[in-house]
Amino acid sequence: MGKFVLTNCRLFAGAADLTANANKLELAAEVESKDVTAFNPNSGQTWTELLGGLASTKASGEGQWEALDLSKVDDSTWAALGGVGAWTACPAGANVGDVAWVTRMLTGSYQLGGQVGDVAPWSADWSSSRPLARGQVLHPPGTPRTTTGTGTSRQLGALTAAQALYVTLHVLSISGTATPTITVAVESDDNSGMSTPTTRATFAAATVLGGQAVKIPGAVTDDWWRVKWTISGTTPSFLFISAAGIGPA
Repeated sequence: MGKFVLTNCRLFAGAADLTANANKLELAAEVESKDVTAFNPNSGQTWTELLGGLASTKASGEGQWEALDLSKVDDSTWAALGGVGAWTACPAGANVGDVAWVTRMLTGSYQLGGQVGDVAPWSADWSSSRPLARGQVLHPPGTPRTTTGTGTSRQLGALTAAQALYVTLHVLSISGTATPTITVAVESDDNSGMSTPTTRATFAAATVLGGQAVKIPGAVTDDWWRVKWTISGTTPSFLFISAAGIGPA
């Protein structure tokens, strides 16, 4: 992915695709610098010595306010306020294989309203409660699924004992009767054809809009990953996005 002007950024928080209602997104990861400088009797000059402390991630966004169901920013952010939920950001398209950042975030603040005559705005701040992982989109948000199936495999890499795979799922739209249900699982294998896949994690069955996040601890020698889904109900249809990245355990 080359240089680009930031005209599109995909942001998913819980059940909300905030893309069409956001015009600003900032994501920052930080490791505390801890000073461990000591006297040095063998040198006339002392240089600062630092160790990495606790890591944290913060994000902020703002845009145009909308409400009336959990796919809208007001309903979703209000329901999440003070709680922890799945959070996924992509710099553009959110196509399979696109770069994605995934984590679980605490929704710490939510603001709405402005001056008379303005387009009604919103703004929110999030703080991580899990490591920020950089990875790829495993399933795109714009492809409706009506039957059980599997996604495209991606070579995210193997996991050491000190690593984990962090995976997010955002169910954005549900239609159908007789309680349409989707259950998404994460599989791994040692080849792109996924000839002998192993199920590593399964999200809770979803019958309503929402977001979930799972952690798959290492060590895992498989380096190819994909999602699969099982769908039931009468004339069911689902829109969802899933992304995954490797981070510290």
